Amino acid sequence: MHANIDPALAIAAVRFAGVVRHFGAVKAVDGVDLSILPGEFFAMLGPSGSGKTTCLRLIAGFEQPDAGHIEIFGEKVEGLPPYRRAVNTVFQDYALFPHLSVGDNVAYGLRVRGVGRAERDKQAREALAMVKLTGMESRRPAQLSGGQRQRVALARALIVRPKVLLLDEPLGALDLKLREEMQLELKGLQRTLGLSFVFVTHDQGEALSMADRVAVFNEGRIVQVGPPEEVYERPRTRFVAGFVGSANVLSAAEAQALGAPARPSSLRPEKIALMSAGASAPTGAVVLDAAIVDVSYQGPVRRITARTPGGLVLVAAVPAGQAGAIERGGPVRLAVRSDALQPMESEE
Repeated sequence: MHANIDPALAIAAVRFAGVVRHFGAVKAVDGVDLSILPGEFFAMLGPSGSGKTTCLRLIAGFEQPDAGHIEIFGEKVEGLPPYRRAVNTVFQDYALFPHLSVGDNVAYGLRVRGVGRAERDKQAREALAMVKLTGMESRRPAQLSGGQRQRVALARALIVRPKVLLLDEPLGALDLKLREEMQLELKGLQRTLGLSFVFVTHDQGEALSMADRVAVFNEGRIVQVGPPEEVYERPRTRFVAGFVGSANVLSAAEAQALGAPARPSSLRPEKIALMSAGASAPTGAVVLDAAIVDVSYQGPVRRITARTPGGLVLVAAVPAGQAGAIERGGPVRLAVRSDALQPMESEE
């Protein structure tokens, strides 16, 4: 996906126009407009119940919109069943057939399409090689690790050559180390294949590390969409600032007191510096004397919660080796540059 392509002008792999989906009185999806580009790794990020998974199911055809339109490569797909759409899905639980071998699991979609045994076995071997499972054809899913089962599910989805691959939190069942490895492999596979990947997750680290663009969902709506760095560095609302990473959310008056425009603003903890005794303030920074309320060791960083005499509470994240001798109840000096504050459209 080319970063300089305007999503509004490109031919969309997936396009939502005013899409609404109700479940009784609940609007699970509430007027979503969205364009996903061909060859783009697109993440839908949000908490449980935010609408992201329902949007994925709407693309797949497992749900139908109550209003609005959905297009896949220019074709309106409302009413089309899943098997008539140019998409395939990797489910959170992988949904492998336990009684079938790995090879037959992967080849299942070709079998349904009437492809002969020899050809589907050949394509299954090629698909398994693509996900680094050569020689695993005769095993059963129960004989595989979680990471291997995830790869089998990927191969099964890719063998039918979809134009869009949908991934419903496929890494959620994996341990941290394997999840990080699979993030790299998924992104590499997506680049190699050139397919549009639509990835649903509630894990902001996954979204930021893999996606070309991220859509942040809340209460059935997209509250911000953009490249990961933009969403993280310039959150538009209090919700985005707090959900994508963590942030100090300041009122207009508090932002003004720190030398920034008088608008509700976010301030990332890593943008706050600790000053050693006798050090001069960085250029353009406001220095705050505060008392340490709490200290949390998190491996590479320490998170320090401090309160100024005026009652402003800030959380700073500093490299663990630079934190010095700090302890709860002790004094601390914080330096904040005004340009580190990001004005937000709303405090909501």
